Amino acid sequence: MEIDIDTIAKLISPLIVAVFSLVLSRYIEAKPKLISYVVHASEFPLKDQNINGVRTHGIVIRNIGKRTAKNIRIGHANLPHSYQIFPNVAHKVEDGANGSAEIVVPTLVPNEQVSVSYLYFPPLLWNQIVSYTKSDEGMAKEINIIPSPKWRSGA
Repeated sequence: MEIDIDTIAKLISPLIVAVFSLVLSRYIEAKPKLISYVVHASEFPLKDQNINGVRTHGIVIRNIGKRTAKNIRIGHANLPHSYQIFPNVAHKVEDGANGSAEIVVPTLVPNEQVSVSYLYFPPLLWNQIVSYTKSDEGMAKEINIIPSPKWRSGA
């Protein structure tokens, strides 16, 4: 019995392509994906003080990908002196030119998130503070909604 190489190649090639496609899709899909969004922006008048008021806002950075994001950098055109990171993760501040700065968080594992709250005074506005969010793997996607879980009815 003679084995025809052409027939064997025709039978095995779809299997090889399927395995290659599966490995490639897992590799492409398994990467960190950062999202960033503003959760609140507020101003509080201070009637008893000699200043107009105090402003505050908060942002959330979340890794919705399947791999750990490294060197998350939150860029600031103006970094206020008063800010709070929750949970209290290890981070450092790298100062730039003209009052700019970056808050650098070493890693965010899949489904981990950090929130940064800022406290500052007029005339500074919330959209004049954070300028970008990125990691070694790329830019964070800025979304204009607050994500919430979808609940199944009857559960």
